[in-house]
Amino acid sequence: MHRRSLLASATIAAIGAPLARPAAAQATRARTLRFMPQAALSVLDPIFNPTTIVTTHGYCVFDTLYGADRALHPQPQMAQGHEVSADGLTWTIRLREGLAFHDGEPVRAKDCVGSIRRWAVRDAFGQVMMGAVAEIVATDDRTITFRLTRPFPALLDALAKPAASPCFMMPERTANTPPDRPITDMTGSGPWKFVADEFVQGSKAVYLKNERYIPRSEAADAAAGGKVVNFDRLELVWIPDGGTAVAALRTGEIDWIEYPLPDLVPVMQRERGITTQVYDPNGFLGFLRFNALHPPFNDVRVRRAIRDVLVQSDFMSAVALEGDWRECRAVFPCGLPGVTEFPPAPRGEAAMDHARAALREAGYNGEPIVHINPTDFAAVTMQGRVTADLMRRLGVNIQLVESDWATTIARRANRNPPAQGGWNLHNTNFPSAGIANPALSPIIRMHGERAWFGWPLDAGVEEQVQAWIEAPSADAQAAAMQRLQVLAWDAVPFAPTGLFRLRTAFRSDLSGVLQGPNPFVWNLKRA
Repeated sequence: MHRRSLLASATIAAIGAPLARPAAAQATRARTLRFMPQAALSVLDPIFNPTTIVTTHGYCVFDTLYGADRALHPQPQMAQGHEVSADGLTWTIRLREGLAFHDGEPVRAKDCVGSIRRWAVRDAFGQVMMGAVAEIVATDDRTITFRLTRPFPALLDALAKPAASPCFMMPERTANTPPDRPITDMTGSGPWKFVADEFVQGSKAVYLKNERYIPRSEAADAAAGGKVVNFDRLELVWIPDGGTAVAALRTGEIDWIEYPLPDLVPVMQRERGITTQVYDPNGFLGFLRFNALHPPFNDVRVRRAIRDVLVQSDFMSAVALEGDWRECRAVFPCGLPGVTEFPPAPRGEAAMDHARAALREAGYNGEPIVHINPTDFAAVTMQGRVTADLMRRLGVNIQLVESDWATTIARRANRNPPAQGGWNLHNTNFPSAGIANPALSPIIRMHGERAWFGWPLDAGVEEQVQAWIEAPSADAQAAAMQRLQVLAWDAVPFAPTGLFRLRTAFRSDLSGVLQGPNPFVWNLKRA
C-alpha cells in the first residue's frame, strides 16, 4: 500500500496543470458536476440491488415520501405531512402539491402505494412494517392511507430508511414490476433525470437537472430538506485506479471522489485545492459474512471460532487512517444507544488451535473454501484479503475469487454450493445508519431463506427481533434489545471486523457536500 501511495504521488506530480480548453467547453464543464463513486454502476434498480452505488443512483432519479436527517429522524420529503388516528391504527399521508415525474405525469397516491408494496417485499424493514399492515390504499390522488392490525410507531422510520434500499417512489407501471425482476424504466420524480443513451455500464452514468423538481424549503440535511440542484449535468465516472482518480481530482477533471484510498488521503490533505472531510460521522461496521447454508460455516462452532480469531486492528488498519477506526465486538454499531460490546476472546496460538479444532470437529477435510471479494471497492477489497490470509494460517484451503463489485454481488445471491457457483465467505460493510436497530438491520436477521445473503437460521434470535418490534414500552424494548444481542453474538450471523469512518475528497471550490450514509448529489455549488 505504501508503494502504491508513492506511485500515486509521482503520478500527481507528473500530471501538472490541465490543458487549456475552448471557452464553450469551459462553460459546459463549469455547469457539470463529475463525481467518482465508491464502485462502478452496473445495475440500475435500487430496490432489486440495495448496494450503496445503486442507492446513490436511486437518490438521483427517485424521491422518497420521508427522508432521514443526520440524526436519523424522519422528515417529510414528498409528503406534505401525515395524521395518525388516536388508536394508532390508521396513518394518513398527504402528498405535496405539484409533484411530477420526469415525463410530466403527476405523482399520484396510487404510484406511491405500488412503490411501497414492491419495496416492502425485498427490504427487511419493509417486511417488518408489512407485518403490522392490513392494507395500503390511495384514497384520492394525493392521499395514502395505511390501515394497521396493531400500532407500528416506526412506520415513518421505515419510509425514511436512508441506506440499503430506501423506499423510493416510482410510477405505478414501474412499481408493478415483479420484485424479483429488476426495473428498466428510470422515470422518477427526483432532482436528476437519467440519460439512458449516455449510460456505459460499469463506466459512466449521466444525469440532467430535473427542471420540474420542486425542492422543499428547509435546508438540506442528509436525505432530508431541500434537494436544490445548482448544476445542469451530473456525471458518475468510474476510475478503477486510485492514483489516477486522485490525479484527476487534482487537475479538476473530476470534482469529488466518494472513497479515496485511505493511504492516499494524506497526499490529498497536503494538496492545495483539495478538501477532505469525514464521509459519515456515524461510521461503518465492517464484517465477515458466513454462508450458513453449506459446510463448514453451517456449524455455529466454526463461526464462533473464526469470530474469535479475527484481529480487528488488522482489518481496520487496512481500510482507514489511524484515529478513524475502533474495535467493535458487537452485533450493532458501537457507540449507538443500547449497544452491547462483548469482551475480547483470548488471542494467540491457542485461539488459532481452537479454530482449527472446530473446523476438524465440523468435518472439514481440506475442501476448497470460496471467499468472494471485489477488486474495485477498497474498503471491502482489503478486508477480504486479510480474511484470506487468516484462513491460510488456519490451514484452510481458501480460494479467493476476486472480481469487480457487480460480479461479486451477483455471485453473492447464488445459494448453490460453492463448487456450483456459490460461496462460503464474503467481507463487506454497512453504514451504521443502515443497521442501527433490529428493524433496520438486515444482517441481524436469522430467518433462513428470507434472511440477507448467507441465510442464517436461529429461532431465538428471530423471537427477540419480533419482541423488540412489538414491545409495548421503552423498557420492554430495551430488554428485548439486550436479549437479542446476547443471542445473536452466540449465534454468529456475522463476525464484526471493526467500526471505521471513511474520508471523502473534493475540489475546494465545491461547497455544500453533505454528510450521511450515502453521497447526496444536491446542495452543491461551485465557487
